Amino acid sequence: MTELSTLDPHGVLVEPTTLRIQRLLPGPIERVWAFLTESDLRRKWLAAGEMEMRVGAPFALTWRNDQLNDPPSARPEGFPEEHHMASRITELDPPRKLAFTWGRSGSVAIELEPKGRDVLLTLIHRRLPDRDTLLKVSAGWHMHLDILVARASGKAPAPFWDGWTRLKDEYDRRLPA
Repeated sequence: MTELSTLDPHGVLVEPTTLRIQRLLPGPIERVWAFLTESDLRRKWLAAGEMEMRVGAPFALTWRNDQLNDPPSARPEGFPEEHHMASRITELDPPRKLAFTWGRSGSVAIELEPKGRDVLLTLIHRRLPDRDTLLKVSAGWHMHLDILVARASGKAPAPFWDGWTRLKDEYDRRLPA
């Protein structure tokens, strides 16, 4: 069982190409589920995109990370203002589990578990193809989930790109080469 009082905000490699990251969010579980599945809420912490709630349903995610905080932080060179990715729902157990493909390679599973008045979110991103992708994705999920915690708690989120840049360097030091 996870010791919630010492939950590490950093993701960990549970296999060489698999990242696990956890966050404790204010409940109830249905509210957190809505942040995962409703485009208007998800765009406030991750990416917009309507989802049909059925296994096999395709959907597209649209990131606009500059819009996650106000004022926006400076976008690193080489990143577009907007990014799109096609995905497909692979597992669905409302309001406890959502799993989907991550573009053409990889997959993401998000599980929710009630913990008293809170909800433990566990995200597992599998089949990360290389170290550069691993570092970008680790920093990205870390920042996006921090923004989710802030939004769910009614707080202003930290600047996305500033945090992402700092975290990418941290993950480079933390994760094995």
